[in-house]
Amino acid sequence: MSAIIINGKEYAAALAERQAERCGELRRRGVEPCLAVIMVGENPASAVYVRNKERACAKIGIASRTITLPEDCTQEELHARIDALNADPAVHGVLVQLPLPARLDESAAQLRVKAEKDVDGFHALNAGKLMQGIPAMLPCTPKGVLFMLKNAGVPLDGADAVVVGRSNIVGKPMSLLLLRENCTVTVCHSHTRDLAEITRRADVLVAAIGRPRYITADMVKPGAAVIDVGINRVDGKLCGDVDFERVQETAGWITPVPGGVGPMTVAMLMENTLEAACRA
Repeated sequence: MSAIIINGKEYAAALAERQAERCGELRRRGVEPCLAVIMVGENPASAVYVRNKERACAKIGIASRTITLPEDCTQEELHARIDALNADPAVHGVLVQLPLPARLDESAAQLRVKAEKDVDGFHALNAGKLMQGIPAMLPCTPKGVLFMLKNAGVPLDGADAVVVGRSNIVGKPMSLLLLRENCTVTVCHSHTRDLAEITRRADVLVAAIGRPRYITADMVKPGAAVIDVGINRVDGKLCGDVDFERVQETAGWITPVPGGVGPMTVAMLMENTLEAACRA
């Protein structure tokens, strides 16, 4: 029996309708939600992501600004542009599109964004609040994953959860959000011994390692919820970190790539921008 497909596109579309209503209500109160994105250089993948964000904003009614800085801009010039957006009361969300050119300090740029405008949820203040269980702006991808798990009816209370990947963007915040839901969480990474033995115990398995089709069927517990955060390109086609075709025969729930976590990440960015506008 094949797994239930958790369709991120469908969830994102339903969310967009509710978000459009919230945006309309804010506009009637005289607040025009606004998201500003800073991109450095002409990275083709970044350009695609930024266009997706612009389209999502337009669909909901959020004003969007895209600031493209030259490839050779300095850290000081990048910070100056962030400072200007921080000071602009008409801008509610500020996002620095990653990756930046290698010579620029990504962490410094993320810290430069005011915590209350940090719709990516990457600022150290927001990360610290998440750690302590204080309401904060949450990183978009883990927030979207949790939304999908809950709405798909995956039992979380008391579940064994395994997160493969320990990045600040996905792995670490994902583990904290699952802990909040009373899961027993194991975080695995490139130095983990006997990875398959650990993943086979998981009721909830989140793969965020950036290795195409790395999670195979023999690594998955029958009936588990498998969330594929990976986006890889193999022979010109997108695929995730999970061997979808085979794993779906073992799992109870599974997300596809594309059409799974990706749309939900953008949906949660819209959600965070609206939350920032409400607070402002």
